[in-house]
Amino acid sequence: MKYNKIIIQLAVALAVLILILDSVFMVKETEQVVVTQFGKPKGDAKITAGLKVKVPFIQRTNYFEKRFMEWDGDPNQVPTKDKKFIFVDTYARWQITDPLQFFKRLTDERGAQSRLDDILDGETRDYIANHNIEEVVRSVNRIPTSSGSIGEEIGDTLSTIREGRLNIQQMILKSSNEKASDLGIVILDVRIKRLNYVAEVQTQVYERMKSERFRIAEKFRSEGQGEASKINGEKERDLKTIQSEAYRRAEEIRGQADARATAVYAGAYNQSGASRDLYNFIKSMETFEKTFDSTTTVILSTKSELYKYLISID
Repeated sequence: MKYNKIIIQLAVALAVLILILDSVFMVKETEQVVVTQFGKPKGDAKITAGLKVKVPFIQRTNYFEKRFMEWDGDPNQVPTKDKKFIFVDTYARWQITDPLQFFKRLTDERGAQSRLDDILDGETRDYIANHNIEEVVRSVNRIPTSSGSIGEEIGDTLSTIREGRLNIQQMILKSSNEKASDLGIVILDVRIKRLNYVAEVQTQVYERMKSERFRIAEKFRSEGQGEASKINGEKERDLKTIQSEAYRRAEEIRGQADARATAVYAGAYNQSGASRDLYNFIKSMETFEKTFDSTTTVILSTKSELYKYLISID
């Protein structure tokens, strides 16, 4: 009898302990809790840290994150206002601000992620489709400056933007929060993580870039050929000038030499008879040397000066 009493007491104590444990729950600093009874919220959400109580077995606790959470969208193909197809990859940060409303509308974080997919992807698509690609890529207007690259052309090549990427992100953020206002959450930030052309447009862009580089290369090649032709023309002109000057100078020297030689010949010819005979003899010998060799056969008149010297030699 006494043994049965002890067993009953232990069972009662265990049941009380289970009741106490199931009626008390802990809320951490990073958590917020919604208590439900038969699947429906009961009372206000527990957002402060500490021990809380509930009706055991009947009521259940639903824990939600209090810290900032991440939403990472899938890259989507979006057309811009100027009909450029691009892939847009976005991400966002969000937070549960009203856990009770959050539970009523979305149930859990998985439901929230799905709803954010619809809101953020839709708003991103709408705003990008209403702007040209320059507005999505650039944030501010600026004057392009040279980087020193060969073939780079600096000019007024950048179109003026009115909104810019940062403002578009803020507009997406504002519109998304308006649509999520009754979900118990707030979207803290929306960013475009990456932009890229679709494959077909990428090929066209690369071909256009190649064509532009070929055009610049051809321009430099043409300018180089023109400069080479100019240099070659100047070289030929200078060469002809030098050759003409050298020829003129040579002719002047030759003329001066001929004049001096003529003067010498004339002086020698006007000398006395012996000197004139010696001069005539030397010039005749030079004529022999330049005209005859060992195989030469000549017929001379007996009245020829050359014949006279040949006879004298014999």
